[in-house]
Amino acid sequence: MFKKPTLFLIALLFSAICFGQAPIKIAFVGNSITQGPGRDNPDSYPLQVGALLGDAYEVKNFGVSGRTMLRKGDFPYWNEPQFQEAKDFHPDVLLIKLGTNDSKPQNWAHKEDFVKDYLDMIAEFRENMPKDGKIYIIIPVPVTRVNFGINPEVMHNEQRLMLFDIIQKSGAEVIDLYTPLMDKPELLPDGVHPNKEGLTIMAQVIARRIMM
Repeated sequence: MFKKPTLFLIALLFSAICFGQAPIKIAFVGNSITQGPGRDNPDSYPLQVGALLGDAYEVKNFGVSGRTMLRKGDFPYWNEPQFQEAKDFHPDVLLIKLGTNDSKPQNWAHKEDFVKDYLDMIAEFRENMPKDGKIYIIIPVPVTRVNFGINPEVMHNEQRLMLFDIIQKSGAEVIDLYTPLMDKPELLPDGVHPNKEGLTIMAQVIARRIMM
């Protein structure tokens, strides 16, 4: 089902199997879509990823509903205990999916800080990861209509360009969750949050990408 893992992951897996070392640690940072029905709920897409990857991996969900990447946003992820918890986890692999709530008018008023804040967060995480650890920036799922103040035009036009700029500047890798769901509005009942089927599609895309 999945492609062969990267040399980095092969080395970690070999060490874990042969020397009884701890499993490969994967951390998910994000908003309500990442938190899902609960950080410890097996239907959340991070824990579905863990189930797909198997026992050689330890996956933790650090998503917090309603949070922004922007430090000047109404509810910055920076201020949450999960931010520090994710750093203290010292992940081998980190996936960041923030930006959806940043598109709200009161937050996007500070859009000039979005790229810098994102790069600063990546830099902080790198300080708490192995030298050869991997960071993925997730292109958020589509927003099919304005809801909760979230602006699809901002996300699909302005913000996506910024995310690719961040990927280039940071050396992070990309996981695109926009394309797999862009023609499936029925999987986003409120226009923003994927249902269980949508979360499963997200998990499958991410697990395949990690193992590439």
